[in-house]
Amino acid sequence: MKKIYLDNAATTAMRQEVIDVMVEVMQNDFGNPSSTHSFGRGAKAILETSRKSIAKLLHCNAQEIVFTSSATEGTNWILKSAVHDFGVKRIITSRVEHHATLYTILALQSEANIQVDYVAILPDGTIDFSHLEKLLSQDIKTLVSLIHVNNETGVITDIEKVGKLSHVANALFHCDTVQSVGKMELDLSVLPIDFLVATAHKFHGPKGVGFAFVRKGLVLQPMIFGGEQEKGWRAGTEALHQIAGMAKALELSYQNLEVDSSYISDLKAYCLQQLIAAFPAIKVNGANTLYNIINILLPFSEEKTAMILFNLDMKGIAVSRGSACQSGSIKPSHVLAEMLSEEDLKKPSLRISFSHYNTKEDIDALITELKGI
Repeated sequence: MKKIYLDNAATTAMRQEVIDVMVEVMQNDFGNPSSTHSFGRGAKAILETSRKSIAKLLHCNAQEIVFTSSATEGTNWILKSAVHDFGVKRIITSRVEHHATLYTILALQSEANIQVDYVAILPDGTIDFSHLEKLLSQDIKTLVSLIHVNNETGVITDIEKVGKLSHVANALFHCDTVQSVGKMELDLSVLPIDFLVATAHKFHGPKGVGFAFVRKGLVLQPMIFGGEQEKGWRAGTEALHQIAGMAKALELSYQNLEVDSSYISDLKAYCLQQLIAAFPAIKVNGANTLYNIINILLPFSEEKTAMILFNLDMKGIAVSRGSACQSGSIKPSHVLAEMLSEEDLKKPSLRISFSHYNTKEDIDALITELKGI
């Protein structure tokens, strides 16, 4: 049975070139980057070359890139430090954020008694900018935390507009760019973003490594205490092979962006065309979505909802009903709960997410199995 992977918003397969780089580093560059001898200096050179490579691709300063284990770690650090060190008294966010953001904010609300305001979400999954402006009109030290590309629906937020509105109101702007880094051009020399987080496994790099962007002049307190690694902000010996792999993965993602995005866009259009032909009553959840994600509401009866992913998995087809971080939950998606009626929430919604490794044959197989259900 051929296995078909259509869950690339959850994680992606590593490119072979990335694996090759990581193996080479593990075999030949095992020195500690903090050591002063030749082994350490060689490792340090790889570390800083990787940092410069990522910074160049995002049009920022290398010193603004901080290596982390994940975007979740980066978000926790940035939001907590903003409250404890910058005197932020209020966070504006939305109810369709990743749980890394939502749960951190809830913890801060409980611990630090901060004010939390949720910007309204329109039925198409986009944020209500008039409501955001109204919230920003309040005179209180504020941080705005909004996702760039929603991980469940693929809805794209105009982060340039969010950043401008935030800065006019003297608010800081933190952005979860996990689904957009490596898939969209981001120019941090012009985008009004103060903090950004990303993770390598979403753009065909290794798991367990990511980075945060912290705008020059914003000094956070350490997330982990110990050594002087990462400007003293994150102690602990750096995972050199993973960082080198991440830098290579991001380089290849942007090198191939035009070709890959065009190919994946065609796949998504083909998938939607085939879905509509097979199930004319389907609905697409969300508007203005990224080219690699489609979230669909299937016109299936309620009793079929629970078994749909199981049945597809038995046929070797991987899709999801939402974020991989909560795929085992029986609760409806918190993202779709903001967008759909109670009746529609009972119906099965599938997130299908593509990469350049997918083919039209993969989509044909998915449609065939859905028809069988």
